[in-house]
Order: sequence, then C-alpha cells, then structure tokens
Amino acid sequence: MSANTKKVKITLTKSSYGRKPKRAATLEALGLRKVNQAVVVDATPQILGMARKVQDLVTVEDQT
Repeated sequence: MSANTKKVKITLTKSSYGRKPKRAATLEALGLRKVNQAVVVDATPQILGMARKVQDLVTVEDQT
C-alpha cells in the first residue's frame, strides 16, 4: 500500500448485544468491541462494505 492511502475513523455508537451473530462478527472483524471505541483503518472497498453492513451501529468519518 502506498503512503497516500485514505483512512477512515469508524466508531461503534450502539451495542452489538441482541444483534444477529453475523453482524456482531462484522463488528469484531472491524476491530470494534466496546461502545464508543474507535479504529482508524485504510478505506478499502472491503472495509467500507463492512461498515455499510452495520451502518446503523457505527459512524464513519474521513481522516486526513
């Protein structure tokens, strides 16, 4: 990957408790385990797709 790779900050805003196991696994794959936890990751199509699948539980912000 190049040094110019775009980054995004993904923050878990709602709990995964009571959600389907597949959605909880998606949050785990993103590295989100606790509410209000945030991770900064590369903005790859795979990561953005996972964030889109759980968009009601997370917020996504661009990082510069």
